[in-house]
Amino acid sequence: MNARVLSELVAAELVKLGLEATGTDERGQRYTRWCSRQPGFGTRSYAGGRSVYVVQTKMQGRLRTVTLCDVRLITITKARAIARRVLLRAQVGENPASSRTERRAVPMFRRFLDEYWNAVSPGWKPSTLRSNRNYRRHLERAFPHAYLDQIGSGDVQRWFAKITEAAGPAAANRAFELLRALFVKAEEWGILPESASPCRGIMRNKLRKHECRLSALELEHFGVALVNAEANHPMAAAAIRLIALTGCRKSEILNLTWNEVRGRRLLLTDAKTGPRTVWLGRAGEAILASLEPHTTLDEVFWYNDQPLSISRLDYVYRSCRDAAGLNHVRMHDLRHSFASHAASMSETLPMIAKLMGHANTAMTARYAHLDDADVLEVCERIGAVISRAMVAQHDG
Repeated sequence: MNARVLSELVAAELVKLGLEATGTDERGQRYTRWCSRQPGFGTRSYAGGRSVYVVQTKMQGRLRTVTLCDVRLITITKARAIARRVLLRAQVGENPASSRTERRAVPMFRRFLDEYWNAVSPGWKPSTLRSNRNYRRHLERAFPHAYLDQIGSGDVQRWFAKITEAAGPAAANRAFELLRALFVKAEEWGILPESASPCRGIMRNKLRKHECRLSALELEHFGVALVNAEANHPMAAAAIRLIALTGCRKSEILNLTWNEVRGRRLLLTDAKTGPRTVWLGRAGEAILASLEPHTTLDEVFWYNDQPLSISRLDYVYRSCRDAAGLNHVRMHDLRHSFASHAASMSETLPMIAKLMGHANTAMTARYAHLDDADVLEVCERIGAVISRAMVAQHDG
């Protein structure tokens, strides 16, 4: 430890009072009056009339003296307290310069965002990459001048509230998940200590659950609209019908290739949760049998010599939906309906999870909701059983 380190300690204490260190001693005659109550602390007066507080201690065998500040800035009581803290910190070997060097070894947030992105994004699916590019914009402007370890929970909460107001609760949740994953990776890479993520303990926005299961009558109306659309949009109509019959995600159907079609099975190699098998009923098998493969494309669904795009699929779906008077129904609700109808047929959650390609049954439970008619029917059956039992015992 040397005089520069002692100066750093002084500067750190003065910052707490909103003061700056005064620098080196003035040249010329000087006189120092040492404090009897606090060894190492004194008042130094110069020939020009200026007086300053000083701290003196031995470092590495040499006596070091550092100026605190001008005596007009703070009282001697405050100066003495600062001197006491500086001397104590010096005695235990604290070095502010080393602490600052360690802090600067941690990258700035914006730089680490680039490092994280370059390392992790190559492993994402194309759809995930496209989605995360949109949410990354919210992160790029989040903490422009902060080092990674300077970002606290309060900073994240303020940012989260701002994004929620600007982009909506759902988009804010997705951006927050991206930020949380970034800090988790910083811990894994040893850039931040374990459990240092400022995202810990922050709750995501609660979203209104969109529960929509198409009734038999609604499915009938939607089916009529699909039949009418088949003349001008045969491929898109067939893809939508297959989504409804299998409960597949639209990305899984759009990316389906003939190599993945094996009789009554679809061997999806690039599904959301990894490779999985989708079993086809007779109706689904008939749809694929009716399609004409492209001469050069391997994709099952195509349009104008190109793989069928998600925008075209959405366009045809919205046309059919509106024609059927189902403006509130999203395409993803066809998947909901598949799971819900399976549940109403008393299929187990593990079975429905396998049909849906879910990694666990917790997600399936969200999809497999029952409507009031299903619940009422079960109540009637249970009530009838109990009633018969009670009557039988009474008769006995």
